[in-house]
Amino acid sequence: MCGRYTIIVSLEELIVRFQIDEWNAAHYKPRYNLAPGQAVYAVVEDHEGKHRLGELKWGLVPSWSKDEKSGFKMINARAETADIKPAFKMLLERKRCLIPADGYYEWKKTENGAKQPYRFRLKSGKLFAMAGLYDSWISPEGSRLSTCTILTTVPNRLTGEVHDRMPVILKPEHEGLWLNREIRSAEPLKPLFAPYPEDEMETYPVDPRVGNVATEGPACIELYTKLSIR
Repeated sequence: MCGRYTIIVSLEELIVRFQIDEWNAAHYKPRYNLAPGQAVYAVVEDHEGKHRLGELKWGLVPSWSKDEKSGFKMINARAETADIKPAFKMLLERKRCLIPADGYYEWKKTENGAKQPYRFRLKSGKLFAMAGLYDSWISPEGSRLSTCTILTTVPNRLTGEVHDRMPVILKPEHEGLWLNREIRSAEPLKPLFAPYPEDEMETYPVDPRVGNVATEGPACIELYTKLSIR
């Protein structure tokens, strides 16, 4: 799964990297420990083919949900079955987004039962896009809630040493295909669900305090040197 990630670049870098035409990011700031239930930034393509950047709440609440509770369970969607699951099938066909990031965390269980977090990133240090799905839910009172989920896939060897899933990270040349609103079938998208090449990624341990959603700041991504497996 993918339950925490980082995006520590400036808004200007984000806009340039994803060729954003319109954005609603008045409250944007670098984040070192983004968690489910929080507002995340996502890129979508509008009907004119322009890229728009806006906020979505992490944790999918499908438009047909009776209440908001599903958001706590749907922070991730398995890419292999997204085209047959009722909560994701229509969104895969019509409501795809990019979730920009520059790293993500996974936890590995140690021999003493503790969980040690690791940060994964590209060796280049560059921004990347995780494949996301989004939807809007209208409350009984009429308020709108826009939410998202991050697709996951089988891990590459590097990630597999820590966790049995990893986010679907899209190659830059595939991001346009993922956002293309004219594609209404899952078939041309399925090749994008392959695990990202392990030789282009790296990982290192970080402070266990990352497990607390209140922990923020540059210390979250520093190399943790007090690692113990016993």
